[in-house]
Amino acid sequence: MDFKETFFISHGPPTALTDKSSPVRHYMESWKEKILRQKPTSILVVSAHWRTAEPSVNVVDRHDTIYDFVGFPECLYKLKYPAPGAPELAKRVKEVLMASGIKCVAEDNSRGLDHATWVPLMLMYPEVDIPVCELSVLTDKDGTYHYNIGKALAPLKEEGILIIGSGSTTHNLGSRLESEDGSFSSCAAEFDDWLKEALLTGRFEDVNHDEEKAPHSKRAHPKPYHFLTLHVAMGAAGENAKAELIHHSWSQNTGRSLAAYKFMTSA
Repeated sequence: MDFKETFFISHGPPTALTDKSSPVRHYMESWKEKILRQKPTSILVVSAHWRTAEPSVNVVDRHDTIYDFVGFPECLYKLKYPAPGAPELAKRVKEVLMASGIKCVAEDNSRGLDHATWVPLMLMYPEVDIPVCELSVLTDKDGTYHYNIGKALAPLKEEGILIIGSGSTTHNLGSRLESEDGSFSSCAAEFDDWLKEALLTGRFEDVNHDEEKAPHSKRAHPKPYHFLTLHVAMGAAGENAKAELIHHSWSQNTGRSLAAYKFMTSA
């Protein structure tokens, strides 16, 4: 089994697990029926919530659940997603990245799954029976570097591995829609519209240089981590890939677009 698809998802707030009206919850719950019917042998999630100086993979047998969020209902801190680890996948990730010219790929033998991974997977694969590996994003590298990481990971699709970048299409928690003039709402929407048009028309190189090409890039992403995961998913799709919007909604009372994209390798 092999995959032609890779995915970027905006993981949204952890309240998607308890809010039955959440649009993010609805499309993630329908994942296996409407988006990807093949069951992956394992899942590689590039997480916006794991930031390191060098590429890092977690090499564990069974995952702990990391509650890397504050101020949410107490019930969310009691949820568990004890997914099996994927040590062999972690080794493969390290192998292909180092073969691409990256000199050092670190192994973390204790890290569990942060909420960029376990929250969406709890909705997408609630059976908790698929091995999972996380890959970090890099604190001092740009979109093009992460795109090239994705290109190096592309062969893993042929091994039945599902590659997901988990972040957010826009992410500026310091600017709320409650602002008096609603300025960030407009900025976020303009960036979101630009990204959609660029992806759907195949202008991936413009996306790799969003800070120069996109309107309001710095306001949409004051820190790039939630967007860097998209570059990895985009690169892992391979040459001549096509993008498809599979979900779009906005997080209530914030300037966060929760768009999700599928990248499909062309024939």
